[in-house]
Amino acid sequence: MQAYLFVHFKEKRTPDGEQVYFGISTDGFHWDEVNHGNPVLWSYEGDLGVRDFTITRTKENKFVILATDLSLAYGWPYKYKQSWKEIGENGSKCLVMWESEDLIHWSNQKMIKLGDDDYGCLWAPDIIYDKVNDDYIIHWSSSHKKNNYGPKAIYYTRTKDFKEFTPAQELYRKEDSGIIDSAMYEENGIYYNFIKSEGNPSRIILVKSDCVTGPWERVYEFDKYMEPLQEGLYEAPTAFRYEDGRWCLMLDFYGTDATGQGYVPFLADSLEKANFVRSDASFSFPYGFKHGTILPITMEEYERLKAYEKNPNER
Repeated sequence: MQAYLFVHFKEKRTPDGEQVYFGISTDGFHWDEVNHGNPVLWSYEGDLGVRDFTITRTKENKFVILATDLSLAYGWPYKYKQSWKEIGENGSKCLVMWESEDLIHWSNQKMIKLGDDDYGCLWAPDIIYDKVNDDYIIHWSSSHKKNNYGPKAIYYTRTKDFKEFTPAQELYRKEDSGIIDSAMYEENGIYYNFIKSEGNPSRIILVKSDCVTGPWERVYEFDKYMEPLQEGLYEAPTAFRYEDGRWCLMLDFYGTDATGQGYVPFLADSLEKANFVRSDASFSFPYGFKHGTILPITMEEYERLKAYEKNPNER
């Protein structure tokens, strides 16, 4: 039997919201908070805030968290002049990383510079293992100097050890709009990538390839299941697979005030069918989880996290 870990942040106007939070579940439907709903990790470098998390379990059974280096609580009013464009062009060229062997004890925060000065801010990283090359693909969205920091594309780097990284390359670009928030999964040798399209349509789209770095083709069957959703209100897709083979896709709903924001669940038989049906009534959450990633964990790991408590004065 497996359980599930949700690494996320909270939509708050104070600095404690843009830190690392954990949620846990034994069934993937009903979720509980870890550490009494308080942050598990804090950012003390870069922008002093972190968002848009991904987590992976490596071949060596270690855990890696990556995040966007960004604090709106600190930076929005003055540093970024209340401008998303300013963040997109002049935000951090680094991702934030933590490593652990047990999900309880974590390394010091590391700043991983993956973009050179031609890149804008590095947003929303995701990690997938490439079994062909026996390494890991880290992919994220950025604007770039080559199109005057216009519509964003998805870029990637490779690493075997999360210490050395190859030069960044373009993974996928949508010609008629910017794209952000890529989340990639493998099923039966095919790679499926959920991506937020910023136009035409302004919804989550799905592309697939038999190679982890493309080329990619649209899965138009998926669009039929997203059409009932109002455009421009959902982002940050993350998915996980149940033990019975079904998939759950979570979309982050941001089209309301902060108290009403959080993930909305959709269930499908498979990624190949892409028949994701909204299933709110089957799920319960203690609060509005924001942009994160869900990782299957063991019941032993679940019990450790359930018992975890961190003194508020402890770094």
